[in-house]
Amino acid sequence: MDLYAQLMETKAYLQSKLALKPRVAAVLGSGLGFVAKRLTEVTEVPYEDIPHFKVSAVPGHAGKLVVGKLGEVPVMVFCGRVHLYEGYSAVGVSYPVRAAVALGAEVVILTNAAGTVWPHWSAGDIMIMKDHINFQGTNALIGLDDDRLGERFLDMTDIYDAALRGVLKSFAMARGIDLREGVYCAFLGSSYETKAEVRMARTLGGDALGMSTVQEAITARQGGARVLGLSIITNLGSGVSGTPLSHGEVKEAANKVGGKFIDLLTGVIPELLD
Repeated sequence: MDLYAQLMETKAYLQSKLALKPRVAAVLGSGLGFVAKRLTEVTEVPYEDIPHFKVSAVPGHAGKLVVGKLGEVPVMVFCGRVHLYEGYSAVGVSYPVRAAVALGAEVVILTNAAGTVWPHWSAGDIMIMKDHINFQGTNALIGLDDDRLGERFLDMTDIYDAALRGVLKSFAMARGIDLREGVYCAFLGSSYETKAEVRMARTLGGDALGMSTVQEAITARQGGARVLGLSIITNLGSGVSGTPLSHGEVKEAANKVGGKFIDLLTGVIPELLD
């Protein structure tokens, strides 16, 4: 079965389960699944029940789809994601986003937990992604030459929509929420970056370091959706601080900033649509 046929099978299954047609989709990274608790009129579908979805075994990734409303806006929330370092392909890790766009999502919000290259940044900072550097050695469009999926030679000039970033910055400023803005560098993982890799990323213009997001952003744009990216800074990168890195530290930091982040994200979503 080709990718488009798989996508139509997934779409048909989800349409049979969901009462709402999503206009906004959000992918929640490590420790960020609490956002879904703000939805009303909720339907939940485990990933393992959805045709062609993969299931993550990474702690902090719940592995379920939650669809409901924020105000009057129908929202699809992916609680957890799969990663390249789990052995999945770029097409596989971005497949849920492709399904969301096929179901009607106009805006895709991608969140992640990330380290930073800057010693003056702190755990708990929230960064708007203005661009990315793909160090993962692959691309979600490799091997795809099917006009039904979208443009193969995709323009990446404004991969993270400038107008959406402006809405978010204005929303945050009006509420006294400080945001950073920067470039996200995606590595393959699952090992954290070396000190030399952190220096390289900083030299090349990177601000935050992670292991996700870019394949989903590429896929969302291919499908015609607008993309907003947000990183929660959970740690200083290797060599920036003197302490070893751990996934437990990442989850703990994400949980600490949870209240501020959930207020920001759930508050701004109704303002993102034209």
